[in-house]
Amino acid sequence: MSADVQVVWSPALLGYDFGDGHPMAPLRLDLTMRLADALGLLDGPGMRVVGAEPVTDAVLETVHEAAYVAAVRAASEPGGAGDALRGLGTADDPVFPGMHEAAARVVGGSVDVAMAVWSGEAEHGVNLTGGMHHAMPGAASGFCVYNDAAVAIRALLAAGAERVAYVDVDAHHGDGVQAVFWDDPRVLTVSVHESGHTLFPGTGHPRETGGPGAEGSAVNVALPARTSDAGWLRAIDAVVPPVLRAFRPQVVVSQHGCDAHVEDPITNLDVSIDAGRRAVEMVHALAHEVADGRWVALGGGGYAVVDVVPRAWAHVIAEAVHRPVDPGLRLPEAWQAEVVARYGRRAPARMTDGVDAEFRPWSAGYDPADDVDRAVRATRAAVFPLLGLDPELD
Repeated sequence: MSADVQVVWSPALLGYDFGDGHPMAPLRLDLTMRLADALGLLDGPGMRVVGAEPVTDAVLETVHEAAYVAAVRAASEPGGAGDALRGLGTADDPVFPGMHEAAARVVGGSVDVAMAVWSGEAEHGVNLTGGMHHAMPGAASGFCVYNDAAVAIRALLAAGAERVAYVDVDAHHGDGVQAVFWDDPRVLTVSVHESGHTLFPGTGHPRETGGPGAEGSAVNVALPARTSDAGWLRAIDAVVPPVLRAFRPQVVVSQHGCDAHVEDPITNLDVSIDAGRRAVEMVHALAHEVADGRWVALGGGGYAVVDVVPRAWAHVIAEAVHRPVDPGLRLPEAWQAEVVARYGRRAPARMTDGVDAEFRPWSAGYDPADDVDRAVRATRAAVFPLLGLDPELD
């Protein structure tokens, strides 16, 4: 297999823009890729930056209803009207000229790197503009117009993949991807997120384990608000490795929304940059262990535009290209100058939040007095037996 890594990037991807004041500001992507470039992560042997073209309606319709794609097209025209029944024109998903093309281009990036990984042209693929995990077959939702992750997984299945694992560590439940593959035993969806009792979209409870014929194909860890590094990493350790080892995927697709960070303005988890980096390392290692290294990493949520997103996602790229960045490294001065020019202040000085991000592995024992442990145990009890695992031992 080639050791090449493909990273999707083109300024054209900044066209996915809901307008001033919307949390999903395209500037977060621009700053991320500028930082990755300043850190020297976008060049070197085996590293390729590739652009993205919009996919066709036929590709979108492997996941999305034709009528919905037509509604997005219509809303994308100058003066186009929204369709609230399809989630278009809402506060979360306002319409804008060119929306269809912009969203279809994001999908194109994810499909292209997924196909490169499956064919062996690349070992890893990264599309930080992707990870639009809330979009449903017939509706936009949660800042997501088209579900690039689901379309990319459909493309992998069509190309011959028999088992694909989707791992989502965004603060929000990966509800759209779960919904698309609810009845498909070929796809394992694993989501570690803040409980739906306190955060949108209100789903992702442990009892959601997959539809008829696909029991055990959906795995949900619903964490209490204010979960911090030790609990978050412990939850990932307790669930993600055992279920992936049991499922034996041929490809791992992961979503690395960084809105679990303590400074994110719209979520209630207390995770650090350092814990996020460790989670990326864990997923990367699992891809090598269970899927011969076939790994597609996507972006997702993350709304602390200057202080969190660029550092968090630069670490994703660094891990994918096998050149991890020293957490203590100072951010390049030229990049800081760009931030000052745009925001009138500097970003954090280093690629770390200055914490150890240590955690007690699940194998160390269950604490019934701990809220996180109770959440994890609920997930293990609900889904592990369906995968042939012992919730008390594995």
